[in-house]
Amino acid sequence: NVHGVYKHGNVQLRPDILGNAQKYIKEQLKCKEDKPVNFVFHGGSGSEKDKIDTAVNHGVIKMNIDTDIQWACWDGIRKFEKEKHDYLQGQIGNPEGADKPNKKFYDPRVWLRKAEESAVERLGEAFKDLHCVNALG
Repeated sequence: NVHGVYKHGNVQLRPDILGNAQKYIKEQLKCKEDKPVNFVFHGGSGSEKDKIDTAVNHGVIKMNIDTDIQWACWDGIRKFEKEKHDYLQGQIGNPEGADKPNKKFYDPRVWLRKAEESAVERLGEAFKDLHCVNALG
């Protein structure tokens, strides 16, 4: 595993190693379970979906995606700024009129909410990747 995001091909993920480790541990400990170990996928951000799926099938129960969440937060803010750019150039004055206030656009609660919404969307994607949608109930 690696931390951060890398151009595809620069890092070779080999989740098959996890399957081999499960088999070895099972043999050594004479376990009944096919997957006696729960693995954590450190550095899952930017990983290919098929590699994530293989890793989950070999016992990964947790995947760290901090870099992806950081990007999702930034991306939500970036998109908001692009969409509302002309409303974010001053406290007063926008395309609707020179005397129109912009508080509802530059209020941090508004654009931070966009970051949160984008992070939630990315987390939903991770839940699907990790086969854990509706897993608790």
